[in-house]
Amino acid sequence: MAFLEIRDVSKAFGENWAVQDFNLQVEKGELVSFLGPSGCGKTTTLRIVAGFEQPTTGNVIVDGEDITYKAPNQRKIGMVFQSYALFPNMTVAGNIGFGLKVNKRPKEELDKRVKELLDLIHMPGLGERYPYQLSGGQQQRVALARALALEPALLLLDEPLSALDAKIRVSLRSEIRDIQQNLGITAIYVTHDQEEALSLSDRVVVMNVGRIDQVGPPFEIYNFPQTEFVAQFVGTLNAVQVEVIDPINQILLVDGQQIQAQAGLDGTKAGDKVMIAIRPERFSFTSSGEKANIMDCTIENITFLGSIVRILVNTGSISFNMDTFNNPYLELPKIGDKNRVTFSRQAVLVLNNSSQT
Repeated sequence: MAFLEIRDVSKAFGENWAVQDFNLQVEKGELVSFLGPSGCGKTTTLRIVAGFEQPTTGNVIVDGEDITYKAPNQRKIGMVFQSYALFPNMTVAGNIGFGLKVNKRPKEELDKRVKELLDLIHMPGLGERYPYQLSGGQQQRVALARALALEPALLLLDEPLSALDAKIRVSLRSEIRDIQQNLGITAIYVTHDQEEALSLSDRVVVMNVGRIDQVGPPFEIYNFPQTEFVAQFVGTLNAVQVEVIDPINQILLVDGQQIQAQAGLDGTKAGDKVMIAIRPERFSFTSSGEKANIMDCTIENITFLGSIVRILVNTGSISFNMDTFNNPYLELPKIGDKNRVTFSRQAVLVLNNSSQT
């Protein structure tokens, strides 16, 4: 049995369904991210697990115990909020030890636990400071330590890094992952940042309008999206509707040029329209070597993105982005040049539920 089970959970606010038919099993020690745009139901689902919202239907099971209708303070769950939610009149040590004090733990035990957690979050010696004396990253570390103080069975994190600047987010997410792995604690992490979800998680749950679109490891979510929404939301993508020419041999027609997919055309017939997706990094120019698919194109635009150079190519009525790594000796084509792009059959993803007659 999984450590955390969310069974058939739905949540309605009036006539509007925020979450529908949500089913998920999380193993002990696993970090699972809920990823999706604002309003997709990810925070509502997290609040149901925490006990701040009651589901309209369904159950939440932790370590074999049904906690669906238990109060938040009876669930052995720690939660880290987006807004830190530290007590401004308490020191760092006071904030971390607050839950222990409420639970009437002996002072010696409380002090020892606070010291352990200050070391864990790399803030030894800062226990007497107040929140206003800390940076945003330090305040979020304190909020994390406070959530861990009572040794919860489950850790919930609701967009904990969204208020921080980019460099601090990157370093702090690595620290959160290291702490989670060192403690072996089961964690649910809510974010709308795809890079955050992909870099942190054992598995990613991609949500859309209250439902799960896809669940899987980051590598699978990025490279093998099952729906058009997942493909568009996770990473940069070229998505286009094309015509099926030969479903047996996986042949498609794009702007009058034939290309071949590896798979995905089962159940279609010649003349059907399907949606395909190709990641920008899967394209290259034929001058670097030819692959199964080759298309004539015109260079439409070139954008410098630091480590990546993004080239917009036009094949007629359709434009594709292609990405190449930057280097000081990179020879770029000129806008308006005629060229040929190449890509493998495996690069062509035929998205589920997209065939139309």
